[in-house]
Amino acid sequence: FQVKSENRKTIWNTEEVPEGSEFDDTWDPREQPEYEILFKQCVGTEDVFFGMSGKDPSTACCEDIVIKIKLPETKYSDITLDIQDKVLDLRTPKKKLLLHLPYPVNSKEGRARFLSEEEILEVTLRVSRKFDFINFA
Repeated sequence: FQVKSENRKTIWNTEEVPEGSEFDDTWDPREQPEYEILFKQCVGTEDVFFGMSGKDPSTACCEDIVIKIKLPETKYSDITLDIQDKVLDLRTPKKKLLLHLPYPVNSKEGRARFLSEEEILEVTLRVSRKFDFINFA
């Protein structure tokens, strides 16, 4: 067994460290906010009435993940949001959320909006999927 590494003094390879582990801070006293994960799917009349595309209501056929995070007593300017392919990291002065996402997402094409009346941050992320018999577009 031989490990290939650029530097022989390294203990582990960067591929062995899970994505998002640099954000995992167990000593941080801030509480985790309430959140909800929803899956969004684009359907047309051919899907609803005829079932022609082969889509079903499962998460395997969804194109987007919508994460709604309740942030009471928070201003928009206090929110720090970092999204990677498999991790969402949210920090405010009173709350923190490190969320490992159920599917890999395209971190460059996400949208976030803060609904100040409801005190909810709504993050919409496009799921990155391999092309298969269901996800062919």
